[in-house]
Amino acid sequence: MTPADSTIIFLALLLDLLIGDPRWLPHPVVAIGRLIHLLESVLRHAWLNERVAGILLLLLVVMASSGATWILLKSIALMLPLAGWVAAVIVSSTCLAARSLHKESARVAAALQSGDLPAARRYLSFIVGRDTDQLEEPEIWRGVVETVAENTSDGIIAPLFWLTIGGPVAAMGYKAVSTLDSMVGYRNQRYLQLGWASARMDDLLNYIPARISALLLIVAAPLAGLSASNAARITARDRLKHPSPNSGHPEAAAAGALGVRLGGASSYNGASSWKEYIGDDLQPLDERAYCGMIKLMYISTLLMAVICMIAAFCLRGLHATLI
Repeated sequence: MTPADSTIIFLALLLDLLIGDPRWLPHPVVAIGRLIHLLESVLRHAWLNERVAGILLLLLVVMASSGATWILLKSIALMLPLAGWVAAVIVSSTCLAARSLHKESARVAAALQSGDLPAARRYLSFIVGRDTDQLEEPEIWRGVVETVAENTSDGIIAPLFWLTIGGPVAAMGYKAVSTLDSMVGYRNQRYLQLGWASARMDDLLNYIPARISALLLIVAAPLAGLSASNAARITARDRLKHPSPNSGHPEAAAAGALGVRLGGASSYNGASSWKEYIGDDLQPLDERAYCGMIKLMYISTLLMAVICMIAAFCLRGLHATLI
């Protein structure tokens, strides 16, 4: 793996912001998801210890995803260097989710604005893991703000971080781990052992990006017309209140900037769950809070892009010196 070119980072993000993930265009995550389903079935029928099977699942999926990316880009570059460079931009853009996160969350917001609560619940179910069929409007807004805050880190900042360090191959490897976590990283009877390795690897790969995300959201707050001081205060106070070792950092920063309270009661597959409150109930969870969260997402994304392009320039210079 080699650090990404600054131009690739810039163009990959620009491509994501302009077109996102068109439904007609094949997406690597779909292929990764199908591979996970196939391997899960095979490994479960192999009579392996479930935790061992989960480790093999993680290794096989990450190796296949990163390896296929490396082979594809190398093959194209050998035939035509310019085409290989373009392919690297396209592959890198598929690892980013800024536009799709905005688009999918905006469907929920639009349904709420039009008073269509059933549609809002249905659209929210596409982007969160909790049960949505009984949620009322404030809880739907909470779900939207929480998922945008969390995925600003998981779906944008973290991929940019790994793209900068290891190029498209590392970014795709991260995406494979993220997809594994979303599919098998559940603490239920079916996946507690099989998904253990994937969940722990996702925690590890997001450890630094989650904390960078919180800092970026704090810096972005005044640029979005929000409170940086409250974002910093709530981050320091509430960042460890989330069950995830990482998700609480961006959620706390966002809650503080927006002046809202996240967390509370939820339901997953019919089972009630309680998360500690994050933030203070100073402002309602409504359209204003959602719009503020979208501003925070975009501003922190642009800040991260600038940092990554500078870092990539320095890393590539160091890499060239070492070899």
